[in-house]
Amino acid sequence: MLEEVERWLTRRSWSAADHPPASAQAAACGAQGTGVSVVLPALNEAATVGDIVATIRRELMEKVRLVDELVVIDSGSTDATAEVARRAGARVVHRDAILPRVPAVPGKGEVLWRSLLVTGGDIVCFIDADLRDFSADFVSGIVAPLLADPEVQFVKAMYDRPLGDADGQGGRVTELVARPLLNLHWPLLAGFVQPLGGEYAVRRSLLERLPFPVGYGVELGLLVDALHTVGLDALAQVDVGRRVHRHQDGQALGRMAAAIYRTAQVRLSRGHLVRPSLTQFERGPHGFVPHTYPVDTQERPPMREIEEYIARRAA
Repeated sequence: MLEEVERWLTRRSWSAADHPPASAQAAACGAQGTGVSVVLPALNEAATVGDIVATIRRELMEKVRLVDELVVIDSGSTDATAEVARRAGARVVHRDAILPRVPAVPGKGEVLWRSLLVTGGDIVCFIDADLRDFSADFVSGIVAPLLADPEVQFVKAMYDRPLGDADGQGGRVTELVARPLLNLHWPLLAGFVQPLGGEYAVRRSLLERLPFPVGYGVELGLLVDALHTVGLDALAQVDVGRRVHRHQDGQALGRMAAAIYRTAQVRLSRGHLVRPSLTQFERGPHGFVPHTYPVDTQERPPMREIEEYIARRAA
């Protein structure tokens, strides 16, 4: 590990317990005039989204006023995700209702990008909607460094990720794809424990300057582009304990890995992507059957280039 990264680990890595309680953070928000928006991208997460929304609303909007708005962006769920989230206290916006002149494409990054148009906070905190045993520390822990230090721009959560009964075995795409890519090509990011984690808080002034990969590559893309835009010392991470969520099967992980590799490739070369598809195999009644999937090749431009966003911020 580079000496610069070792110094960064001591300077920019904390535990949630290292920071003031949410009540003190709320007071800091008031004193600074800083608004905090929490965004949950959701696709068929009716089983978990309600508990997450209810916890954030109770702990960080009613007991203390740390979070100003709580928005669930529905990606086209076919279950009761939108209803459950709304009943629990979130504002629910359908992906397709945001920036309708630009047809939406499937993907997590697409939803995160569009969320900037329907939120107003100076700090935007993204939280995955499939978390179980959710704690408000996932929000307050990663917002705290942004309130405490104006130099900090981007904060990722770090945590243990159990796989079944085995602690620390989650994050298979992280260990097999993302971590090797970062160590080899962006060694300044080698200190991030969970580079692909979906829980992070970022200043809007930085987010609106970054392009968003539309799919699973969004977390790696934002992290790499933030490094090049504001430098390592503006990035940080906070230990929030343990993250329990729904794991995907190996086929889905393969598609995720391809999208992440593609995101890295584009950032390495900014050139033509060779063969933007992935073929996987499933056993059928007569042998293995190939299934070919497109790999996300599209990115959304920095939000500050979008006319509707410019007009909304000027209003």
